[in-house]
Amino acid sequence: MTTHISIALTPEQQQLSQAVEQFAGRHAPIDVTRAGLDDLAAGRLPSWWSALVDNGFHAVHLPEAVGGQGGGLEDMACVLEAAGSTLLPGPLLTTAVAGAALASLQGSDAELLLKEIAAGATAVVVSSEQSGIAGRRDGDGWRLTGSTGLTLGMCSAQRVVVPFADEGGALRWAALSPAEGQVDSRRGTDLTTDLGLLHLHDHAVPATAVLTGLDTGLVTGLTVAFTASVAAGITQWCVDAVTEHLRTREQFGKPIGTFQALQHKAAMLLVNSALATAAAWDAVRALGGSTDTDQHRLTVCSAAVRAVMPVPGLVLEALTMLGAIGFTWEHDLHLYWRRAISLAASIGPVSRWTRDLGELSATATRDVTVNLGESDADFRARVGEILDHALTLSDNGFGRQGDYPEFATGARRELLADAGLIAPHWPPPWGCDATVRQQLIVDEEFGKRSGLVRPSVGIAEWILPSVMAAGSPELQERFVPATLRGELSWCQLFSEPGAGSDLASLSTRAVRVEGGWQINGHKIWTSLAHRADFGALLARTDPDAPKHRGIGYFILDMRSPGVEFRQITQSSGRAEFNEVFLTDVFIPDDMVLGEPASGWQLAISTMAHERVAISGYVNIDRMGALRELVANPNLLRTCAASSDPDPVLHAIGEIDAYTNALKALGVRETLRLLDGQAPGPASSIAKVATNVMLRRAAELTLGLTGPLALEQDSQPAVVAPYLDLPAELIGGGTTEIQLNIIAQMILGLPRK
Repeated sequence: MTTHISIALTPEQQQLSQAVEQFAGRHAPIDVTRAGLDDLAAGRLPSWWSALVDNGFHAVHLPEAVGGQGGGLEDMACVLEAAGSTLLPGPLLTTAVAGAALASLQGSDAELLLKEIAAGATAVVVSSEQSGIAGRRDGDGWRLTGSTGLTLGMCSAQRVVVPFADEGGALRWAALSPAEGQVDSRRGTDLTTDLGLLHLHDHAVPATAVLTGLDTGLVTGLTVAFTASVAAGITQWCVDAVTEHLRTREQFGKPIGTFQALQHKAAMLLVNSALATAAAWDAVRALGGSTDTDQHRLTVCSAAVRAVMPVPGLVLEALTMLGAIGFTWEHDLHLYWRRAISLAASIGPVSRWTRDLGELSATATRDVTVNLGESDADFRARVGEILDHALTLSDNGFGRQGDYPEFATGARRELLADAGLIAPHWPPPWGCDATVRQQLIVDEEFGKRSGLVRPSVGIAEWILPSVMAAGSPELQERFVPATLRGELSWCQLFSEPGAGSDLASLSTRAVRVEGGWQINGHKIWTSLAHRADFGALLARTDPDAPKHRGIGYFILDMRSPGVEFRQITQSSGRAEFNEVFLTDVFIPDDMVLGEPASGWQLAISTMAHERVAISGYVNIDRMGALRELVANPNLLRTCAASSDPDPVLHAIGEIDAYTNALKALGVRETLRLLDGQAPGPASSIAKVATNVMLRRAAELTLGLTGPLALEQDSQPAVVAPYLDLPAELIGGGTTEIQLNIIAQMILGLPRK
């Protein structure tokens, strides 16, 4: 059973990945790889290399004109990911990077090299940062002297592209055969890939071998992106191996997969694997589809930090879950571990990438816009016309949910409500029944108009779909239009002191009386209950039914007799949450949604109902205070007693890499939905990953802002957002509950 998340998004890419996995299973099972480790270290090609070439896997991304398959970088990333998960040995990664780099050039020399690679020649591009080769003019050509740095795939390479510095210090590139120099083989950490250096002494290179126009940044980007793809495959193998072990290994008479500690560790492994996969995919996608070098750098740095550098630690985490067996030579895990270490070392150190990203993010952010093309042009034009009209109107009324622009009422909001643009995914007449693509169009059109605040219905976005699905026409007409206009506000009465995230354990009772139900119970952590007009209430209607049954879904008038509030003051000093006490509260029959015992299913639907929104994964900058430190040297000196911004830049880079991976996760899910695929596990994974990011961002901010944390209302704000952090970490389900869901519902680990 496959439990991981793959780079492959489309059916065609999924088939390509499966084909590579099947090839590896036939030609390169791990026992065969183990038997040939010495040959691999010496640079001898695997016996199946010609079969791989015949299948075209190594040249998926090369143009058909040179003998390639005509695919894109994302297709090659799928091949490399599958190679990582199956531990396919040999020089596939280095050859893929060389082919992609050369494909960016124009000219007969590059075309000849590409034809050789497509025909099966192995190749490697040497890192410009580790190479020490100098060149001097020799007529029309050059004489090269020096050595490359340690390079994966050097011993097996039949073509090498090396950087060299000319007499003026400018960087140039030359293609040559390693046989023309001296290859020094080294014992590599990765036992499945050779490692070596190339030494050149006064080596003659003709002018035709010098490659004009090869971009150093692109070479680095391709190297990182493709390396990240292999690393993502390694994490996916770990998820599958751990999940299978936890399902089948028994201790104390039951599968160890029932132990919550191991469930949570396995779920976190999946979360980190998903982020690595998303970051790798995003880098490849940017390099293959954008000409913006800042976007290239943003994604490449993020892939280095989130998809390559953490993987040795993730494999080690898998080893601890496998136990002592994972620490043996006989177990395959150490081969994956060694490869992960080698991949991380090949692009390291991590500090280089976090600093670059921290510095870059001062002027650039990752663009997560999905290219929708010209489809639905009539719908876009109609939306644009309505929004332009909305700009001529205003909202001056106070919002029922607080004095926030998105809750304001007035002529503008009424226009947008009547047009179905406040919740376009809802059915007519309240929404537009917008498709995924149309929802994104609405998002884009609002985004184009900076002066237009998009109205919100708050928590009603999760409640009213249940009213529309199970409420009478009279209830729908009573509640939906007024809520859209901002005339009604809502709260959600689900959690109880003894049933927080475990809603099925609630004890609030609903007893049938003449004409309706009498409710007694105690709800807690109810957001804005003191402002709400109505609430969605869960109460037990049948105490003898199994706990997920016998629950009713009620609409409660919050001004009903017997409803009492007690606001809960948070550590921040704000009081947005409430305890709600229900004493003999009467709810008439027409305020019950669905059958009296089917409320659990409606509650699940309510919590699961969400519009398509990429920005919903990460929509607030968590590094704002640290960015102000970098921008203000005087403030930096006050906080850090130093003018060196490096520690702050590293922190910003670390969190931005995490944030960019989360954004990529959202884009991937959106693209899946646009392709007509069913929703995946991204929302649960994103919730856990967001909590991890929030805590780490807060920790770094507190650690680097020093005396700013002495003052609650400091500028920039440090402590105030930190004191609000628990609401974000707990709201919508704690991390631990989400980990339970991931472990049991996604990984399929057994319940107790």
